[in-house]
Amino acid sequence: MNVSENKNDTRTNLIAAGLALFGRNGFEGTSTRELAAQAQTNIASIAYHFGGKAGLRAACAGAVAERVTDVLDAAGALDDATTQQAAAAQMERLVRAFVQLIVGTPEAQDMVAFMLREITGAGEIAETVYASFVEPRHKALCTLWATATGRHPDDADVKLAVFALIGQIVYFRIASPFVTRRMGWDEIGSAETQKVADTVIANLRDAIERQRI
Repeated sequence: MNVSENKNDTRTNLIAAGLALFGRNGFEGTSTRELAAQAQTNIASIAYHFGGKAGLRAACAGAVAERVTDVLDAAGALDDATTQQAAAAQMERLVRAFVQLIVGTPEAQDMVAFMLREITGAGEIAETVYASFVEPRHKALCTLWATATGRHPDDADVKLAVFALIGQIVYFRIASPFVTRRMGWDEIGSAETQKVADTVIANLRDAIERQRI
């Protein structure tokens, strides 16, 4: 492995450590020593790669946004659907991809915990995440929902419906211990993830049908 690959591994490991520790203990409650130990590197690596702990925090937010964007983009462009049927089908593909990432991917636990801390508090990271990721993605999904229902993208009911759709999926991750316990599942594996996706898509179809004009 060359020097460049070693640097990339260190950077990746530090972001993974940041997601886990910031999500669990918060930014103020996490020390650079803990981050370095979790990433199995030295403290100086944090400053070298990110300029400090705050830079690592920002990189963690960017990494989550990039991961979600990559998954959704792979499911298809948000602006390709021009008919109600095509838009509804595209929404279903996006839901299935998002469920697979958030519910069916183990590392999503740290991603979601980190983002929940950031978006529920005020600060530069929350503002950046909202302006660069949440708002544009939500608007794009509202446009797709509007195409599927014949409504306007800025309709309050459309905005709320999109938030509700996202919330359903995130709940299955943040409440996974309760979900598995209540469902009698040992884990949320591939079969269980499929069942979750099918359930959310059924709810999506009902919601779209109710809002169609």
